[in-house]
Amino acid sequence: MAALSFLNKDRTIAGPGFNRWLVPPAALAIHLCIGMAYGFSVFWLPLSRLIGIKESVVCPADMSFFQQIFTTKCDWPVSMVGWMYTLFFVFLGLSAATFGKWLEHAGPRKAGVVSALCWCGGLVISAIGVILHQVWMLWLGSGVIGGIGLGLGYISPVSTLIKWFPDKRGMATGMAIMGFGGGAMIGAPLANSLMNFYASETSVGVWQTFLTLAVVYFAFMLFGALSYRVPPSGWLPKGWTPPVEKNKNTMITHRHMHVKNAMKTPQFWLLWGVLCLNVSASIGIIGMASPMLQEVFAGRLIGVNLAFENLSTEQLVKIATIGAGFAGLLSVFNIAGRFVWASLSDYIGRKTTFFIFFVLGALLYLAVPFLAKSNSLGLFVAAFCIIVSMYGGGFATIPAYLADMFGTQMVGAIHGRLLTAWSTAGVIGPVLVNYLREYQLNRGVPHHMAYDMTFYILAALLVGGFICNLLVRPVKEKFFMTDEELAHEKKLAHDKALEEVVDSGKTVNGVGSASKPVLVFIAWAAVGIPLVYGFWNTVEKAIQLFQ
Repeated sequence: MAALSFLNKDRTIAGPGFNRWLVPPAALAIHLCIGMAYGFSVFWLPLSRLIGIKESVVCPADMSFFQQIFTTKCDWPVSMVGWMYTLFFVFLGLSAATFGKWLEHAGPRKAGVVSALCWCGGLVISAIGVILHQVWMLWLGSGVIGGIGLGLGYISPVSTLIKWFPDKRGMATGMAIMGFGGGAMIGAPLANSLMNFYASETSVGVWQTFLTLAVVYFAFMLFGALSYRVPPSGWLPKGWTPPVEKNKNTMITHRHMHVKNAMKTPQFWLLWGVLCLNVSASIGIIGMASPMLQEVFAGRLIGVNLAFENLSTEQLVKIATIGAGFAGLLSVFNIAGRFVWASLSDYIGRKTTFFIFFVLGALLYLAVPFLAKSNSLGLFVAAFCIIVSMYGGGFATIPAYLADMFGTQMVGAIHGRLLTAWSTAGVIGPVLVNYLREYQLNRGVPHHMAYDMTFYILAALLVGGFICNLLVRPVKEKFFMTDEELAHEKKLAHDKALEEVVDSGKTVNGVGSASKPVLVFIAWAAVGIPLVYGFWNTVEKAIQLFQ
């Protein structure tokens, strides 16, 4: 349609005077919104008492699961609404893998707009589901449709940022993916405040909060999507020249690979294993962080030498507050790690960075049972802060690793296929941690020792990741596109050569150079202020852990 032609990729190619530092805040605007997926747990309890308001109206014991899906007579258990969280990350991986190639041809602006429609439209459908008391509408709205929006929004800036920052690939992707980790820091307290504002004697305020978030997020995501620009083909930052390829064994290629060929290489599947094992070893611990700290240290958290099972109700409430602070502290390190580790990888290399993740992570997992037994709370907390920082760092570093190995032309599509490793890890990690804990407790193992076996198994997963990373070698030449195939792909992707977008009277350096400082400041302030607020709010709550 002609009216929507402004979404086409060829309408987003940057011309002279465009500043590349406007692209990261555009990516952050989208990632900060979809990152609320991590904070959806704030809705579980309110959603479980939509009818009872103050207390849940429990369904009859003989009511089947299928009947509970459609009933309007009783409340849903938390386990039912929690399926939205699982669907988020399953469909994130599936949509990223399915639509990655389309994104490379359609461009980040169109993908960003579709992401906004799916994510915010899913919230609207969920709000209607709450009003009608139909949990399947929440699964379909936020879980499936919203999950598709998550996948498109997550990968939409990756290829573009890597092309704009060939000199700082890790830093660029770290800035954007940092936003996905930070979305819950902003969204969760905002959702709590909105539910408190809308709550009444007849409503817990959830559907009104869903609609409000849909409007706010849609505005921010449209700002991000419409701000995207892609560099013309052949563009390089002013004064920067690509490093010379000294030998054929270099881990950074100057060629480009088609997504269909990338999946035929052992390197793709080794990196799939690297991401899957790195995520599996941490994602379950993140989900159990608060109860884990409470069970391991129990009364020692409040200066009482009592095991978890011997604490009073009042003491349990006190240590629960400390556990929440620990979870908040981990979220800070998750976010910071995405930027710090990815930026560091620009200097030490992606392979070396992942080696650090796997070696240091395995050693820390092996150490934490001894830290717990020696009552070293500070070292125990520090160990998990470092582990979680490397979890986030892995997400931010892997796109740059892919660009190094397979080139930048279709890195967004390749990254989308690789994210199925995340979906897999999202099942493996939590199941491993939760069921092993339950198994240990059922065997009569004390609460403070229930995680020891889990830590050793997670260390073994990281050893497996170390081996996968060790086996990564440069890709054979036969898998890369020929010059003719690359030219054809660029045509399909509506790429334009640098000479086509630079006017005769302008300089090549005018594209992407440091111009429009006021506009850059406004763009960064729009995403930076909410991010700083969320960061400080989380740190403030986490400080009580050390009081």
